[in-house]
Formats: sequence, structure tokens, C-alpha cells
Amino acid sequence: MTENELNRFRTILTAKVAELERFTRHREGITVERSADQLDEIQAASQRALAVCNLDREFNQLRNARAALRRIEEGSFAVCQECDQDIHPKRLAAVPWARYCIRCQEIIDSNLEEIQAPSSDLSVAPPDDRRYYVQGTWGRASRAA
Repeated sequence: MTENELNRFRTILTAKVAELERFTRHREGITVERSADQLDEIQAASQRALAVCNLDREFNQLRNARAALRRIEEGSFAVCQECDQDIHPKRLAAVPWARYCIRCQEIIDSNLEEIQAPSSDLSVAPPDDRRYYVQGTWGRASRAA
């Protein structure tokens, strides 16, 4: 990646960090206020839960943007942290804080979906060709004999 491209991403990420820092300072939505009306309490709790989810998402983005800025300084920006291949410029244009190439991110996402999805039959082993990702290593699931 050229120095001009790195400077462009540095500028984009710095602006994103500043925007997210401003957003995360506003936490009024998570304050607990008491009301005599039970319906008002339920509505306030629902709004508070949404505000907490939004704040959590913004904090995660802030953490990722700061990490991307560190990778620029360290010289590892735009390199997949799993397979060490270059991350495609179109992916970085869409998600400047991306840590993984599309291929590795799709595998990670599919494994998260499998972990989070409830299973109706836990006794059935996954097919031999199913890949999994655990604690920084890739592996293959195998059928129990």
C-alpha cells in the first residue's frame, strides 16, 4: 500500500475515532428514571436497552478504529491477521478497520453463526469438510467413529 493510501486511511480513521468519541460521551439514554406508570417504566426500559446496544456497538467500532490506526503505525495495516494476505482495497474502503480478508471473515462469521444457533440434535457430528476457528487456529471437525 502506498504512503498516500495509508495517509488517506489514517485521515478517515482519525475522523471516525473523533466522531465515535463524541457519540460515546452522550450516555443520557441509559439513565434509569422511575415512573409511577408501569407502561412508562416498560417503555423506558426498552429504550434504555436499545441505547445500551447502540453504545456497545459504537464502543466496539471505536476500539476497532483505534486498533486500525495502531496497525498503520506498526506497518501491518491492510494485511489479514489470520492468513497474512493483503486485504482487498474495496473491503478497506467499505470497512477501514477490517482485520481480516473477506475469505477469513466469512469463515469466522459462519463459525459464530454455528456457535450461536441452537441445535436440535447435539448427538450428530458435523460433516468432515466443516471448518472451525478456535482461539486463533483453524481446524477441521471430524465425524466420531
